[in-house]
Amino acid sequence: MKPNRGVRAEYLKAFAEIVARIANKVAAAPSGSTPIRMYVAGGAALHLMTGTRVSEDIDAVFSRRILLNDDIQVSYRDADGRARLLYLDRNYNDTLGLLHEDAYEDSRPVTIPGVDPRTIEVRALAPVDLAVTKLARFSEQDRADIELMAKAGLIESASLRKRANEALGGYVGDLDSVRTSIEIACRLVEAR
Repeated sequence: MKPNRGVRAEYLKAFAEIVARIANKVAAAPSGSTPIRMYVAGGAALHLMTGTRVSEDIDAVFSRRILLNDDIQVSYRDADGRARLLYLDRNYNDTLGLLHEDAYEDSRPVTIPGVDPRTIEVRALAPVDLAVTKLARFSEQDRADIELMAKAGLIESASLRKRANEALGGYVGDLDSVRTSIEIACRLVEAR
């Protein structure tokens, strides 16, 4: 998929620079180790899909274990001239929230200008899986993100409910609160 037309050019350039820096770190990988898949979630994936809500961090996991000794960040100026910072969130962890077991398999490749997919293949979670990741924490921002995806026609209630309930099968903990979040989220989607 190509990033949404609403994605800010300055943001996309900074995003591409971060991916290029990661690619430089893994360029010396043994033959057969690449491409490394970079699975993008969170606000960065939302912005790539919808062109709304710019995020200052990139939540991502990789198909292989990689060593990144330095923080990877890019300063840039937004269209309005304001200084911005975009960084790879090295603390992002996909095991502490809700995620369907097929989310990475069902992710979508994203074309990032200047990034060679033979080294790093950037993939965004499918909209329904991105919505599912929002359900465990379910903050006001998570609710707003789900509403944005529904308004853009990227998710619908029945598929969100099905995917989220399937994802619950792999989790332990307070599942009742997540079940409540699923119901509220589905009502929000239906209201759009």
